[in-house]
Formats: sequence, structure tokens, C-alpha cells
Amino acid sequence: MYLSKTEAAVLPTTLASAPRPAPPAPGRRRLWSMLGPAFVAAVAYVDPGNFATNFAGGAAFGYTLLWVIVAANLMAMLIQSLTAKLGLATGRDLATLCRERLPRPVTWGLWLQAEAVAIATDVAEIVGGAVALNLLFGVPLPIGGLITAVVAFVLLAAQSRGHRPFERVITGLLLVVGLGFGYTLIGAGVDMGGVAGGMVPSFAGADSIVLAAGILGATVMPHVIYVHSALTPGRYGDAVTAGRTQQGRGRLLRAQRLDVLLAMGLAGLVNAAMLIIAAQLFTGDSGADTLEGVHAGLGDQLGTGAALAFALALLASGFASSSVGTHAGQVVMAGFLRRHIPVLARRLITLTPALAVLVLGGDPTTALVWSQVVLSFGIPFALVPLLWLTSRRDLMAGWVNRRVTTLVGCVVAALIIGLNGHLLLGLVLG
Repeated sequence: MYLSKTEAAVLPTTLASAPRPAPPAPGRRRLWSMLGPAFVAAVAYVDPGNFATNFAGGAAFGYTLLWVIVAANLMAMLIQSLTAKLGLATGRDLATLCRERLPRPVTWGLWLQAEAVAIATDVAEIVGGAVALNLLFGVPLPIGGLITAVVAFVLLAAQSRGHRPFERVITGLLLVVGLGFGYTLIGAGVDMGGVAGGMVPSFAGADSIVLAAGILGATVMPHVIYVHSALTPGRYGDAVTAGRTQQGRGRLLRAQRLDVLLAMGLAGLVNAAMLIIAAQLFTGDSGADTLEGVHAGLGDQLGTGAALAFALALLASGFASSSVGTHAGQVVMAGFLRRHIPVLARRLITLTPALAVLVLGGDPTTALVWSQVVLSFGIPFALVPLLWLTSRRDLMAGWVNRRVTTLVGCVVAALIIGLNGHLLLGLVLG
């Protein structure tokens, strides 16, 4: 029996038609053209929540928690590689596969928590963008929140022209964030001895453990696990057909892993730069526990250029991560429920809590921290199904995880769940 390309693409790998010759090996230009999905996911790893936790960690404990950022980034590489591979192997996203293979009550529960995660994500991103507009132009926080939401909506509209324009816009904003902190890092300088000491796993009391969990919670974002799995199907051509041979899988996996390595590597460098800058300039400074305080401190110590670079990076982060968060909400609803609602309606629903924080005069940095607490609840609900699905040979066929990969993934999941549980307990008990 022979299936069309379209029919084969929607079937699990094990049910597809007989193997066909793999496409010719891609050249260097072809390989670079495959990059993009991981850069969209990487934006969530440098969102305004990361600004708050990384600067707080550097200001309170110097270089001590630098190793936490490195470890969290390595975990992110593994997680994003697995979710991208899931999309490549099956042609479907994580939420859709959960709906297809889990009982309906479980699916509804996963959908509800994913929607809560989407709202918490919007709080961090809208508040971060509003603070940036206030720092740059003196825009009142509620108006800044509305502007951030509108800009994110416009950025998301780039998807109507295909995946490539959207990926280019988001990657451009990610580079703005990276350049902003690169410029500031040059002015702040780096203590290489401090960096070496910070790479040795250690803590400085109970408060540093709680903050380390907060850094991890702000780094491993559950909504982009769903998003990345939805970006790879169709992104590399007919991946299901090409992946039926070991040679075809190898080429696709190399492209996907390069994408993840470059994108997550850039995000990791940005996060490390945040903590290093704070350690160099603000260690022991209680005024650096808010985004406004960091902005003022950079202006005082490095001049207006550094303060401007920080505000622009925060603005780019808020705009980009907010658009990715809105896209995540669409992926989640379509996958778990097989339903769509207008983007504007969804935007209004998830925007309401963020605007309420700004209108009621809540402290923006506190709102950012608590949004990360809510996000930490969502991590296991995305990670555990991901590990379960990618370890199933009946679903993944030749793409299935090696045993050591699944084992490492389970250890990573246990560490993330444990540290985020500690964060929640610490914040609840004060």
C-alpha cells in the first residue's frame, strides 16, 4: 500500500509507508536555513522574569549562583532538544499527543494548568515591557502594559506570512537583548576569579537556595516546551519521510541540535551576563532588588548609555516573549482541545491579570517573582509527558530516546521539580 506524502506525514513513523531514498545531504546554506525554531523558544529564557531573578542573585550573593545559571541552561538544551525531536518524529506537537494518548480528564487537567501558566507568563512579560517603557519614556505603567500587548499582537501577525518572518523578528529582538547586555558587561568588567569560584556548586545559606530555585524556575519555562514541539513539524520539510532512515534522522538531528545549541547558548550567555553585571556593581546593594533600582544603579555607575542599554533590552525582551507567550496559548488550546478562539479574545483574557497588577499599583518586581512561582507549578506537567512520549518506541520508532537520555531527563525533571517545590515552600513560609 502506498501513501501520499501528505498522508504519510500525519501518521506515526511506525505506520508510514515503506522507506524511500533519503534526500541529498544538505549543504552549509541549507543547514543554516533550517535554524530558527529554537531561537523562538530561547526568548522565553531571557524574559523579564529572568531579569528580576538574575540581578537579584548577583546583587545578593555575588558570583556564588553563577553555576546555577550554567546548570539550568544545560537542562534547557536537553529539554528543548527532546521537544523539538518529538515534533520531528511524529509531525505533531506535545499538547496534541497528550490529547491523543491520555484519558480525557487528564487532558482537561493539563489544559487548565497550561492556561494558568499562560496567564502567569503574560504577567511577567507585560509587566516587564511596561516597566521598560516607563524607564525609557516615562509612560505610565498601565498604558505601557497596553502598548506591550498591542506590539506583541502585531509581532504575532508576522506568522501569517509563514514561519520564517516570525522567527526573524523574534531572533532580531533576542539579539537586541544580547547586544544590550554585551555592551553593559564591557563597562562593568569581569572578575575571572569570581567567575571561576562561581562555577563551583555551592550555596550561601537558605536564602541563596530559594533564589537558586527561582533562577531555575525563571529559566525552564513550561509554555515553550509546547511551543517548540509545534514549530518543528513541517519546519524541516517532510521530516517523517526523511527520518525513516538512520542517515536521514542523523541529518535532521544535527540541524535541530545546532539550532538548540546556538539559541540556548546565546540565552545562557545573556543570563550569565546579567548575574555578572549585578555581582560586579551591586553586591550588597539593597537598592538593586527592583528593575527600577538596577536601571538607576547602572546610570550612576556606568553612565546613561548602560542604563539605556538595560531598558532597551528589557523592552525587547517584553515584546518578544509576550508574542511567543500568546502563540503558546494558541498551541495549547488547539492541541489539548482541538479548538481555536480569536487571538484578540485570548489576548484580552490573559492580559487582564497583568493590567490589574499595573492599574492597582502593585510592585512590578514582586509581580514578576510571583509569576515565576506560578510557572514553577507548570514545569512537571510538561516535562513528565515529554519524557514519557519520547521514550516510547511505538510512537518514536527510530527517533526514540536512548536509555541514558531518558535517565538523564528523569534526573533533570526530579531536580527541577524538587528545587521549584523548595521555592514554593520557601515563599509560602516566608
